[in-house]
Amino acid sequence: MTLLIAWRNLVHDRIRFAITLTGIAFSTILMGIQLGMLLNFVHTISTVVDHAGADLWITAEGVPSVDLATPLQERRRFQALSVEGVAAAEPYMLHFGFLKRPDGVRQIVIVIGIDPDSTMGLPFAMVEGPSAKEALAEPDGAVIDRLYADKLGIRTLGETVEINSHRIRVVGFTDGIRTFTQAPYVFMSLAKARSFFYAPDNDIAYVLVRVAEGYKPEAVAEALAARMSEVEVLTAGQLAWRSQYYWLVTTGAGITLVSSTLLALLVGVVIVAQTLYASTMDRLPEYAVIRAMGGPRSYLYRIIVQQAVLGGVFGAGIGLGVIGVVVIFTRNLSSAPEVPLWLAFGIVVATMLMCVAASIGSIGKVMTIDPVKVFR
Repeated sequence: MTLLIAWRNLVHDRIRFAITLTGIAFSTILMGIQLGMLLNFVHTISTVVDHAGADLWITAEGVPSVDLATPLQERRRFQALSVEGVAAAEPYMLHFGFLKRPDGVRQIVIVIGIDPDSTMGLPFAMVEGPSAKEALAEPDGAVIDRLYADKLGIRTLGETVEINSHRIRVVGFTDGIRTFTQAPYVFMSLAKARSFFYAPDNDIAYVLVRVAEGYKPEAVAEALAARMSEVEVLTAGQLAWRSQYYWLVTTGAGITLVSSTLLALLVGVVIVAQTLYASTMDRLPEYAVIRAMGGPRSYLYRIIVQQAVLGGVFGAGIGLGVIGVVVIFTRNLSSAPEVPLWLAFGIVVATMLMCVAASIGSIGKVMTIDPVKVFR
């Protein structure tokens, strides 16, 4: 009977029921969108690291983020190949440049130079054009993400633009390689990238290392660090975390997003608490009747908590539906919220816990009801 009473308490006043669901749904949407944007931001920061396929990254000392590389001599690659446990070591160049669109407008881009014969660091998720290796091997060939094609003035494959006054031809599109700096990645051959920045033939940004089978990346990283000075050897996870920490904690952009996410969670708690508390207070006379009929405290506890759970289920369901629509319609934006199943489940659990906590907060008021007031 407690579940039935809880349901009827919720739906008896349709307007109040609608207000309750709206409050809970709004709280769910607010949390979901902010958490989704934060998750997208975190994944975008380290996207090239996460998809490079390298176990270890050799960097110059003090590099704070993967996109803020400083020059490294390619001889580090050959030193790495002499260390036991290294199966492959490949050069990787990364540099900011200026792209001139066909209409003359200039855009900042991040040029990534890779040897066409490399097995790590290649552009992933190719959707148009030849394979990644074939695209990089073409003279003046470059690969960009389709998301930024309009921004860079590219309509179709084969069009040409300039980077640092050097001509390139877009021969391939990827899908999903976002950049949080809004400076799109442009993949090209290592030799071509060096010519754009007049870099010496022995300058790169990173050495990507694949560990041989049977060896642990951490052990090989220690061996590499002992073999080479004035460099850092990081696992892919360590470099990804360092990049995420730098932008989330030490920059205004990250702090703003984290703060807004925490504020969204706080606002969500307040909205749910006020909504359910008001809903419980509206039913004080009914609870007084149950007390007058001899209903024990545990009986009232179950009614109030189940009422909160029912409200949380329907409100969170509506909120997740709206979040799903937002994710679908913004999936082609660079800052689209990312809401995987585990995050959706977590949002539902958090909403349910907030609803139960809010209901517990109102139990004290219900327990102070004088059953005699029913007969007045």
